[in-house]
This record gives sequence, C-alpha cells and structure tokens, in this order.
Amino acid sequence: MQKLVYITLGTLFVMIGCNKQASSSTVLEAKDNQTFADLDKALIKHLSLDIETDFEKNIITGSAQYTFENNSAKELILDTEKLTIDSVLLANGKKTPFKLGEKDSIKGQALIINVSPKDTIVKVFYKTSPNANALQWLTPAQTHDKKHPFLLSQGQAILTRSWIPIQDTPSVRITYDAKVKVPKDLLALMSAINPKEKNADGIYTFKMPQAIAPYLIALAVGDVNYQPIDNRTGVYAEPGLLKAAAWEFAEMGNMVTTAEKLYGKYPWGQFDVLVLPPSFPFGGMENPRLTFATPTAIVGDRSMTNLIAHELAHSWSGNLVTNSTWDDFWVNEGFTVYFERRIMEELEGKDYADMISVIGFQDLETSMRNLPEKYTSLKVDMKGSNPDDAFSDVPYDKGYLFLKMLESKYGREKFDKFLNNYFSSHAFQTMTTEKFVEYLKKNLTDGDDSFVQEWIYNTGWPKDLNKPTSKLFDAAEAQLEQDIENGRNNVKAIKVAISTKSTNEWVHFIRQIDVKKNTKEDLAYLDAIYDFTNSKNPEIECAWFEKTILLNYEKANPNTKEFLVNVGRRKFLEPLYLALKESHQLDFAKEIYKEARPNYHFVARQTFDAMLNYQP
Repeated sequence: MQKLVYITLGTLFVMIGCNKQASSSTVLEAKDNQTFADLDKALIKHLSLDIETDFEKNIITGSAQYTFENNSAKELILDTEKLTIDSVLLANGKKTPFKLGEKDSIKGQALIINVSPKDTIVKVFYKTSPNANALQWLTPAQTHDKKHPFLLSQGQAILTRSWIPIQDTPSVRITYDAKVKVPKDLLALMSAINPKEKNADGIYTFKMPQAIAPYLIALAVGDVNYQPIDNRTGVYAEPGLLKAAAWEFAEMGNMVTTAEKLYGKYPWGQFDVLVLPPSFPFGGMENPRLTFATPTAIVGDRSMTNLIAHELAHSWSGNLVTNSTWDDFWVNEGFTVYFERRIMEELEGKDYADMISVIGFQDLETSMRNLPEKYTSLKVDMKGSNPDDAFSDVPYDKGYLFLKMLESKYGREKFDKFLNNYFSSHAFQTMTTEKFVEYLKKNLTDGDDSFVQEWIYNTGWPKDLNKPTSKLFDAAEAQLEQDIENGRNNVKAIKVAISTKSTNEWVHFIRQIDVKKNTKEDLAYLDAIYDFTNSKNPEIECAWFEKTILLNYEKANPNTKEFLVNVGRRKFLEPLYLALKESHQLDFAKEIYKEARPNYHFVARQTFDAMLNYQP
C-alpha cells in the first residue's frame, strides 16, 4: 500500500506466527491475536465465492464455500464484521449449527461453525451490511464520468471480514475462485485473472491460482474500460479517464522488466492497474494482478509514477513474502519502499530517486514529531487498537533507511544477492521481524547484529542515520529564497508555468515555506508567479493549501474546500484537516468535513471523526 501521512493510534502487539523458514533451523512460533480463528485446528486453503451486488440496497448477497485442513477440529471459526449469516451447509448439503460470538470493537464477531473431525468443506450463505467497512458504494456523482455507480473494496488490514466471512489474518494463505453477478452495464474485476471487457449477462467468473493473504482479496464494479500497455500490463479506468491514465502509466511494462532484473521473475502473471474514483483513501493498494490506484497520481507529467513502482514492488515484498501480522508491518513496507526507489533509479536516474527519498524523509520527520515516542520503532508495541489506525511513515521510510544502511554497509552487489535469495527462499511464506533478523545474520552479516537493536527495536532516530539529499531540491530552495526576496523588494511578479519543474520539485519548493518566518503576503507573491491556488495537480495543491491554511491566506479557502470535498486520499486529507485544527479553524474544518464525509471511505472517516471530534 502506498504510504500514508497521518497521526496514528496504534495496534495490538502480538508475536507473529509464520511458516517454517526454508533456510534456517530457527522456527519462531507466534499467534495473530487479530483473528478469532484457531488455525492449529482448522485452516482454510481455498475459497469459492458466488455473490451478487445490489446497488439499490448497497449490499452483497451470496455464498462462500471453504475447503479447509482439519486437525481433529469440532469447530471452524471465521472472522466476521456486520455480516448476516443465513445458513451453513456441510459438503453433503445438510445444515450444520453455527453461532456468532460476542462482538469485539476491533475484531468484530467470530462465526463458530460446528464440524466433525472428518469435514473439510463448508458453505456459508450470507449478506453484507450497507455499512460494511471494506466496501464503498459510490453514486454516479462520486465518480469521474458521473454516469454510473461504482463499488470498491479495501481489505487491508482486517476489513475483508466485513464482506466475506474469512480467517482474516495475513498468516493465512488461500487460493480462490468466484462468480460475481453485477448490473449489465458494469464490469466486475477482482484480484485474480480478469476479463478485459463487459459481457451481455453481467456475470463474471474469476480464478486466483496463487495463494494470497485474505486482505488481498479485492473487488471493484464500475463502468470501466481496458487499455493494454504491453502483453502483460494494462490500465482499467472510467472511459473519460482512460486515455490520460494510459499515457501517465505508459512505463508500466518497463517497470516490470526492470523489477525482474533486480529481484527475480514477476510471480503473478499479469500486472494491471485499476484507476479508481477520487474517494479511494490510499495512493494505491497492491492487490495481486490488479493494483488499485488513486486518480491523484495522474498529474500530466508522469512524475508520480513511483506510486505504481511501489505497488509493483509489493508483488515481491508483501504479496510474495508477507508480514505474519500487522505488528511487523515494516517487513512489508520498508522493503517495498527500498525496492520502489531502486526501480525508479533504474528507470529515471539517481536524481529522481534522490528526490523521492528526500520527500519520504520529510514525511518521516512529520511522523516522528507527532507520534508517541514508543511508536517510532520498526517493531512496536501497539496494544488495544485497530491495525488500520497504526499506519505511519515509520514502517515505510524508517524501514527503507534501515535497508539503505545495510546496502551501504555491505555493498549493493552483495545486498542485491541477499534480497534475491530472501524473496526466492521465502516465496509464499510469512515473515516476522525476528525471523528476518535470523536470516539476516546467517546470510548477510555473518552473525553481526550490533545494529539491530538500534534500528529495529529502539525508538527515535538511529545514531548512524544518513539523511537523504537531492541536488535538484537544492536548486528549488535557492529559487524560493530568491522569490521571497524579490517579493519583499517589490519586484514585479512575472507568471511562470508549473511545467518548468517536476511535481516533486514543486512539492519540495512549497514545503520549504516557513510558517514561522514567511507571511501571507509572501504567499500572495508566489501565487502571482506560479498560480499554485488554481493548480489541478493534487500533490502541489496539498502542499500549498497546508501553507495557506497555516498562514491564513484566505484567497485559497474556496479551492481548499473544493479539494477536501472531492479528494478522498487520506495522505492529502490529514495534513489539511490537521492544519485547520492547529490554526484554530475547527469550525471551518467541520463545515467542510460535514459536506465531504459522504465521499470518504470508512478508513478515512474513522480517522477524521476522531481528529475533529465529529459526531456523525
């Protein structure tokens, strides 16, 4: 998942269960406490879905059949959240008793199904709630083309249980197939082998032949078309957005080839991207075979395509080798950020990679300032909260800096060989911090773990940190300094096109505006030159509006409100709502949020309800 920038609340701290490590005799046993399931007794191996979408009631109805390993189990226990369970059948077609356990505010409810020690198949008939946490039902007005409704799912971290009864833990891997019935004018897509065009009856079948974690089961239904990039990559988008999306992501095929040269063969067959409506709460979601992506990455200069590189990198780190539970989230994201930047360095050069490393470091600095100290380590103790509230830039960019330190310490050639072996020897397995450290000591550091405590388990900044730098950003800083001086010396403002610099350069330029030293008059002068207020580039808009809020540059307020109402990406929303709150504009923030909230996904609403103390 593309990284998020917002203040976190924490997750349950648990030791992590994992499969046996192929290259080490050390077996680190653990348990994921985010699931009700007793995996030692009954473990799902395959899921068959037969479902129908109802856009009038905003529900999914149908059945889920499970093939499971049975170790003398008398119960099969699944995770659910807001589901209605109608009945449960055994393989012989006979009903079997079931019950829902006591509701837990984080985990939902256990679905406890009676089975015999010989049973290996059960079928659950169910329907979702209109308020299912994973599902977002969008009206035509909330889409790009404004013509048809749209449905999308977001399973990470533990939301899949709200639209499928499932053992909802990344320590489980399953294959799946599905039959999905949708309105005839819409196309259904999943994280599976997908159709390329609509059919006449609105019934689509899917197969995911590789075993994946349940959070990666994804569904989208909408008026979308497909455009291939090459023989194994392509873009789905609404018709009015497809041409721009395909142009923006035209390097996807080269990205896959470049990634393979770095760390081995792409393991999932097809790599397609679905561009979602603007309410999608994340930059991207790495659903195998079908990455979900925000339309805010379409900025017109291909400068934000590292988002696609990030989701592609997840095909190895995250989808292939997966954190066993969400407490070791950095095992997914730190590796992915490192891999993403290696891909972009190969494709765009070191200057580009340096820029995105500096931007990432700036985001990390924000997280490190705002998070409670105990949450600034890679391996963290976050007891008692939902894992969806636990994401920050720490697992992403502190994880990246840790791996970058290893590359510097042992050399890129040796480190690349280490990573290649790591991915291949742990393919389709789960990984804990402790298991990774054991592998690291045996295969890279010759037993040296002197830096592990400092980098992984200690809070705060590591002592031997090398801060990223960028010569292109040095030039942007010099330009800002000159512009501010010109404005204060009453030099006439001359219009300059945004296209003179890349998006990353402009974001850095704006971020260097110091709200303690600069004034709203300085902003007015910069706006007269660059017209930032009317930019339609979401990255630039977010950076600019944060400064205009904090410096009370009221000219930008209407555009700020329009941006917050129409964009649902949480990376952009959080700094702006936080700036409104910190600048004592909470009433304005709530006025905007009341209008915008229906456009946001559950995970965004959950964050901002708490931040703004908003009672819906």
